[in-house]
Amino acid sequence: MNTLSTGETILLVEDNPQDILLVQRAFRKAGITNPLQVVHDGDAAVLYLSGESSYSDRSLYPLPVLILLDLKLPRRSGAEVLTWLRQQPGIKRLPVVVLTASQEYTDVNHLYDLGANAYMVKPVAFDNLVEIVTIINQHWLVFNQKPELGTS
Repeated sequence: MNTLSTGETILLVEDNPQDILLVQRAFRKAGITNPLQVVHDGDAAVLYLSGESSYSDRSLYPLPVLILLDLKLPRRSGAEVLTWLRQQPGIKRLPVVVLTASQEYTDVNHLYDLGANAYMVKPVAFDNLVEIVTIINQHWLVFNQKPELGTS
């Protein structure tokens, strides 16, 4: 069974530089070679996903097949990004995995209500993060049937 990349891009929306490095390291350790694009705030996520501003070149900034979304972001929260995304006809079906520190049920329930596909709490131990990204890869990139984009 192939667990490695299909070359499909993953978008990581995360403002904490340490968490970004940990996720990148976890991807490498898990042998996941998908391109990982990183944006540092909610506004940048919206610009990336809409292909606007410095993200207009889709050969450099391709639409992702999966979004890993933090909740607590500058400028526009993860919840606001998700709300915006689910209103965009061409890309509203993009799978979104919330990867955040919050274990509050109000956050969990709210994000599912907004259309999150999964909600995962960032683990403290690095090995657990490797396990989580391995599971994310297996589920969302290897076995999951991807939705059709660009159609309503």
